Amino acid sequence: MTSSKTPPETPSKTPFGTPSGPSRRGAASPGPTASPGPTASPGPAASGGRAGASAVPPWRGRGLRARLTLLYGGLFFLAGSVLLGLTYLLTARALNQQFLVKIEGRMLAGPKAPPSAQPTPSGGVAPPVQPVPSAEPPGATILRDALNGEAEREIQRRAADVLSEMLRSSLVVLVLVGIVALLLGYLVADRALRPLDRVTETAQRLSESTLHERIALQGPHDEIKRLADTFDAMLDRLHRVFDTQRRFIANASHELRTPLAVNRTVLEVSLEEPAASADLKALARALLGTNARYERLIEGLLLLAQSEQELATRRAVDLEQVVRTALEQLDLQPRGRRVTVHRDLRSAVVQGDPLFLERCVFNLLENAVKYNVRGGDVWVRLGEEGGGAAVTVENTGPPVPPYEVDDLFEPFHRLNGDRVRSARGAGLGLSIVRAIADAHGGGVTARARPEGGLAVTVRLP
Repeated sequence: MTSSKTPPETPSKTPFGTPSGPSRRGAASPGPTASPGPTASPGPAASGGRAGASAVPPWRGRGLRARLTLLYGGLFFLAGSVLLGLTYLLTARALNQQFLVKIEGRMLAGPKAPPSAQPTPSGGVAPPVQPVPSAEPPGATILRDALNGEAEREIQRRAADVLSEMLRSSLVVLVLVGIVALLLGYLVADRALRPLDRVTETAQRLSESTLHERIALQGPHDEIKRLADTFDAMLDRLHRVFDTQRRFIANASHELRTPLAVNRTVLEVSLEEPAASADLKALARALLGTNARYERLIEGLLLLAQSEQELATRRAVDLEQVVRTALEQLDLQPRGRRVTVHRDLRSAVVQGDPLFLERCVFNLLENAVKYNVRGGDVWVRLGEEGGGAAVTVENTGPPVPPYEVDDLFEPFHRLNGDRVRSARGAGLGLSIVRAIADAHGGGVTARARPEGGLAVTVRLP
């Protein structure tokens, strides 16, 4: 009697070994087709696409250390994702081929076919062996097929669970190891860029008076070592050029002082000559003033060349005593115009050359008195500031355009480009002040007062 029931259909398998039953097909079946919405019209965002495309990427604004760290981390996550995907595919394939197929073959294998007739050694044909009648009850084959299908689905479900659990665990491990890789990438980038930081710090610290400093990077002869050596070689060339220029200025100034001293002596003797006429004495006085101007110019050039060199003497100096000594040497009545000096002095000790520091303060005071108005004022303030000392000299005087303040520190530069009224000085006073401040590792700043005059501050470490 033949049963009307048919054996359950074996579900088809996906490439990853997961069954695609009716529930999956039902979930994947498309629902009612959604009506297309209105087409979006290009608005301001669309018109701004080109501007956004030309904008600087966000990672460009970060430092090189951060960009290298992000690059290392991105490459690690990319390689880890590729490795994870390949591992997932290979594991799914191995489950399909090595496990599911073998079990399926064992469980779904039917009874063996009866052997066919075999030839005998005498040339005849032996009768076929009659199959042994099966002792299975009716319907056993249908039950076995049903059990085989249920077992196969259970095996496939467990294989899918194994793959899913492996994927989740691998993702967690990938994230944790990725965080560690980012930290290690930052440490590696920091160690690789540390010599560049040293080069940058040395370059920022350099000035005309500190060209003797070198990076002197130690380590393997790689690209960064070659960069540091090239930078040191450039500093050697610059130091030789500046040193040659300073020696030339110093030698020329020294050689010119002798004939000027001789000219001054001759003119002073001629003024003391009783037989000299009034015209001759007037001419001698005019030449003596011109000679004195050139002597001040050469002395200023010599002092400027010396102040731009490395300091040979460094010791603790009390700036209060230096300021008081400079005030005692100052002429407070230039060309008959009385100037009042206001003092606010506090003790401040710095490391440096006392002679250069005295010249620096004297130039500030002399400049404030010389470029002042009749009955004007000069304010001198000294105190500690930011772990160092600050000397501020402020004066009344003619208005100074703010755009010309920085140019006043250039050699031979005067207010409004004046080179005719040079009897007041050679235009080297503030240049010497800046050179001395730089040689001591400090700096000088100036600002124009709204009511006229200038305020100059020298800061020393």
